[in-house]
Amino acid sequence: MSYQSVKLLDGIHCYLWQGFGNNCHSYLLRDLLPGDRPHVLVDPGHVVNHLGERCLDLLLDAMARDGVSPPSIGLVVNTHAHPDHCEATAFFTQEAGALAALSRAEERHRTTAGQTVYRALGLAAPEFTPFFYLEDGELQLGRAVLRVLLTPGHSPGSVCLYWPELRVLITGDVIFYGSVGRVDLPGGSLAALKESIERLAGLDVEYLLPGHSTEYGAIVRGREEVESNFHSVRWLFY
Repeated sequence: MSYQSVKLLDGIHCYLWQGFGNNCHSYLLRDLLPGDRPHVLVDPGHVVNHLGERCLDLLLDAMARDGVSPPSIGLVVNTHAHPDHCEATAFFTQEAGALAALSRAEERHRTTAGQTVYRALGLAAPEFTPFFYLEDGELQLGRAVLRVLLTPGHSPGSVCLYWPELRVLITGDVIFYGSVGRVDLPGGSLAALKESIERLAGLDVEYLLPGHSTEYGAIVRGREEVESNFHSVRWLFY
């Protein structure tokens, strides 16, 4: 079993990657959308990673144990377009009928310079067409209003999702527990990442949900711990 399934709050389920190779955490926002496809999935991850781990199959198994099937996913949100976060998006759009969204800047990157990341890993870029582009500001998802924050640095079109009502921040690869996302891939910028993290640090956050674990852990829980985490990672820029 390579995902730890964590019910964080009513409406948020975390699938924390526990495998040996690289893959991201996935987050399920449950029962937001009207109709028979009520769930929103953030960052579905790899299909198969560099070690041959069948990440998508493992994610589907983990979701099935929680009563979630692919046809119940109405929307896939990509925080950014690196393969360890969005390779499986094509499955959910083509095979399961979900819609997909990412930022316009990240879609440009995905179809241009970002292709080099896929080629370096021996992968083909996933084929999916965004149904809409994520823009800075409020995003109405059925019964919930989230805030999209454009946070470049790790990649040029990275976004974070903030749920003010629950004080939950999904950060992709912008900030982790005690660390930050790398900036040495095409489109990365240390200066932009610093500005993005300063922007996030001003939010009222109780739960910080990163794209990957570090030696310190995965989810950062509690307002004081979140503030301390922002304070700690600031030292990485000096």
